[in-house]
Amino acid sequence: MTVWLRGDHLVRRRGPVADRPDEPVLMVEAASFARKLPYHPHKLVLLFSAMRHFRDDLRADGRTVHYRQAEDFGTGLRAHFEAHPDDALVTPRPQTERARDRLASLVADSGGTVEFVPDARFLCSPEQFDAWAGDGGAYRHEDFYRFMRRETGYLLDDGEPVGGEWNYDDRNRETPPEGWEPTEPPAFEPDDVTASVVEWVDDAFDGGYAEPPYGGDWADPEPFRWPVTRRQAVRALDHFVTHRLAEFGPYQDAMRDGEWAMSHSLLSTSLNLGLLGPAEVIERAIDAYEDGDAPLHSVEGFVRQVLGWREFVRHVYRREMPDLASANQLGATESLPEFYWDGDTDMACLADAVDGVRKRGYAHHIERLMLLSNFGLLYGVEPSRLNRWFHAGFVDAFHWVTTPNVVEMGLYGAGAFANKPYAASANYVDKMSDHCAGCPYYKTKTTGEGACPFNALYWAFLDRNEDDLRSNHRMGLVYSHLDDKDDDEREAIRDRAAEIRELAERGDL
Repeated sequence: MTVWLRGDHLVRRRGPVADRPDEPVLMVEAASFARKLPYHPHKLVLLFSAMRHFRDDLRADGRTVHYRQAEDFGTGLRAHFEAHPDDALVTPRPQTERARDRLASLVADSGGTVEFVPDARFLCSPEQFDAWAGDGGAYRHEDFYRFMRRETGYLLDDGEPVGGEWNYDDRNRETPPEGWEPTEPPAFEPDDVTASVVEWVDDAFDGGYAEPPYGGDWADPEPFRWPVTRRQAVRALDHFVTHRLAEFGPYQDAMRDGEWAMSHSLLSTSLNLGLLGPAEVIERAIDAYEDGDAPLHSVEGFVRQVLGWREFVRHVYRREMPDLASANQLGATESLPEFYWDGDTDMACLADAVDGVRKRGYAHHIERLMLLSNFGLLYGVEPSRLNRWFHAGFVDAFHWVTTPNVVEMGLYGAGAFANKPYAASANYVDKMSDHCAGCPYYKTKTTGEGACPFNALYWAFLDRNEDDLRSNHRMGLVYSHLDDKDDDEREAIRDRAAEIRELAERGDL
């Protein structure tokens, strides 16, 4: 039997590689995967470099690795079974039953068989989640998070939450003081393996293979910086816990112009590839709290992201696909504005966030939700279109991550777990960032020349979705404010929203 590792399952200390130490490993590097979307080049470099390093590390320790570079997975699998006709594969279970069926068919068509085993990149098994969730209905993240705290014992004292509270989110919404500067995050210099992948990606996948107007040349990448080995990932974890965890909590929702990382962990790439495990990053953070090196509200906020949210969206995706990918309960129909690709907008907040994506394939979670997704929600972008952009543009993006976060959380597409749309005007952006101070649009104006697009789009969003949203008990206050606007003001808002769409379509926003 051979352990088949797909590119985002580079787990060595758990799962089938650890459980079957005497068996060979199969890895297939499929070029066609990289042509499905106009991926950011850093995403491709990250994936293929991490795969090749993982291969080399296994071989250095004496493990047999069959590494197939092929046009597609089918070709690679057929080559493997031609060389090893009596072989059988064992591989981590995909996130959905449909994906598992596709892989099983692919292996069968290639002349082999496959056994699926649990995915070692997560702490909560499908059986655990299904027992918690029951037959369906709305999923509540806070309930799941508390369930996982009890299951694991993390941040518990005799069964009660350490500090007396389950959630310290109210202490994690501060804005940094004047003169505050975050610690610079680590950057990992490409070695020869990564440098060769960079050159290969530049030659093979840059432009021309995706539909117009944007191919693989839409990005404006800085030098590649992400960890691609287990050793580098551990160094990234060490740096976060030592230098940024203490300030992560209070400023995790804050945005600063030009400060792309703030105090965020930047560990999502390593977690999603399997170079780090969720238990080890959680336990390192808890150790920092217990040693007095980080406050409880910072550590709890980080634990909630990894133990709560990451595990939660994975299982919502598993249970709600395939319908979740095309969900669109508000009937949004707009195309994605071009500035998401080229960064050409005068809106300071969005220009900064898109610039970070174009340069590094990254924006932190509040930029993703309250800038990039919020604008798409208010503008009326069809959820699948924005989801496609996130999946192509972000280095840490996989469908199980982006689809619940973008389609549901960001664009309120399904009503599976979001109990309201996360819609906000310029007031929120101004409260949580310094972008408005340097923006040519006026944050306090809703209509008229120079009015911030977020404002008119916000009220127009509430106006056009009134039949769907007014009855939502969490929307009562905002609709009472909409009721305060007379017919003339509402008409002016609709006109300004239409003007914003015209400007966006012309590339003049």
